Amino acid sequence: MIVELTTENFDQLVMASDKPVLVDFWASWCGPCRMVGPVLEQMATEQGDRAVIGKLNVDQHPEIAARFGIRNIPTLLFFKDGEIVDKQVGVAPLERLQEKMNPLL
Repeated sequence: MIVELTTENFDQLVMASDKPVLVDFWASWCGPCRMVGPVLEQMATEQGDRAVIGKLNVDQHPEIAARFGIRNIPTLLFFKDGEIVDKQVGVAPLERLQEKMNPLL
């Protein structure tokens, strides 16, 4: 299941998570962002409760996007123990995202 991230829950669900976290920084008007959505849904289903897959709308929560220097969307950040350990800017296939996530599990 994909978690909707907000300013209010970001630190708890991402920074304090004991599981690896993939955060998709996106916006509703962004065509490439919509292409990433189904890939993340599949990834969330496959990962189950081993990882957290979350989406943060940059238009609704610009302070979080600014905090991480997000300038292009979609940008996907991979977190482990509250630290960014990998990054993907732009659309990527499921296999590429799994390659980045699997070592974190």
